[in-house]
Amino acid sequence: MSIVVEKKEKNFVNLNMSVDAKTVTDEYNKACKRIAQRVNIAGFRKGKAPRNILEKHVGVNAIKQEALDAILPKMISQAISENSLDVISEPSLTNLKYNIGEDLTATVVLELRPEVELGEYKNQTIDVEEFVQDEDFVKKELEYIQNRFATFEPVVGRKTTDKDIVVFDFDGTCNGEKIKGGSSKNYNLDLANSNFIPGFAEQLVGHDISEEFTIDVTFPENYHDETLKGQPAQFAIKINEIKEKKVPELNDELAQKAGNYKNVDEMKADIEKYAEEIKKTENEKKALDAIFNKLLDEVKVELSETMINREQNAMLQDMKSRITMQGGDFDKMLEAEGKDKILGELKDEAIKRIKNSLVVQKIATLEQINVMPDDLNQKVEQIAKQYNADKNTVMQQLFSSRQAISSLGQQVIGEKVAKFLLDNNSINFVKSKK
Repeated sequence: MSIVVEKKEKNFVNLNMSVDAKTVTDEYNKACKRIAQRVNIAGFRKGKAPRNILEKHVGVNAIKQEALDAILPKMISQAISENSLDVISEPSLTNLKYNIGEDLTATVVLELRPEVELGEYKNQTIDVEEFVQDEDFVKKELEYIQNRFATFEPVVGRKTTDKDIVVFDFDGTCNGEKIKGGSSKNYNLDLANSNFIPGFAEQLVGHDISEEFTIDVTFPENYHDETLKGQPAQFAIKINEIKEKKVPELNDELAQKAGNYKNVDEMKADIEKYAEEIKKTENEKKALDAIFNKLLDEVKVELSETMINREQNAMLQDMKSRITMQGGDFDKMLEAEGKDKILGELKDEAIKRIKNSLVVQKIATLEQINVMPDDLNQKVEQIAKQYNADKNTVMQQLFSSRQAISSLGQQVIGEKVAKFLLDNNSINFVKSKK
């Protein structure tokens, strides 16, 4: 057996393989024996059927494939090890010449991790626009707490206002046909925070309890239902109840209800602390973004179209998962938009992701940043806490999948490299230009 490694363009290599006729025949015979132990052939005990009978039963090609699966992986693994090849994709088999009793020849194409040439990645001073916290952050948080404990009390003797909660029946039609899902009884709608069709909530203002009337609306052009996009519709309405929102006063009693606070001042102090934590987190994120943007601008790396295509398709699968989880129809969206168009729109982001990953890996190699057992243990604890799950259960689930372990390791390396970059560069926060 022999292997000749041939370097090709854009980080590809060919493994030109040759296997002598004797080895080919020996492996074919071994494959016959293995398959004979697994199949039932009428009139023969397992493993006892003659070769010609076995070949008729399962087919010569199936036996040859079994033998090939025993020969090639060992040769590929040997070539990768002996030549220190950093392979990033599954091997691709081409130019196979394979006949029993003859030398086997084949070419296996491997894609290697591209060479990465970094710019300066440490001891740099980088200007970063400082995160600006909303001046009314504390006030809005306090209002949010007040609204959490608001009550809704029935009112009589007046018409609806734009601040009310209205309980009503509605029945919608479009072009004389009933709208699917367009009717309900005793529906509660906050008129101040409506997510109904534009103009719907506004037309419920100024009406009495038990009043019946009809409103006219037009569905938006971007409405999710194709049959209703831009179409006029009518809704028959009956007001059943009007509720008025009662917001509690901001006092010590409310603070005690809202959390483990003695008084309003203590609650405000906690919100201010939370605001500072947000500012710190956002500034760290901005700093990392600035560092990585600089690194990506300066990095020199040649990416193959196959790398980019794989990342685009991985992003497309992520999109499918998100849309499906949200109850959307991914296939319908794909048909409407066109797969090629969507993949094209993902290309720039795919290239950025690949470069980002290569930069992280390069820095990890240069700075000898590795994944330690304690790192994985801490990561498992974080995941268990995040999902309120048992740590041992999470660990068993993760470590039962090689892909999950690899993904976890990449997360750890990414976090360690991010910390290294923050610790080894100076960030000069400047006022926002906005």
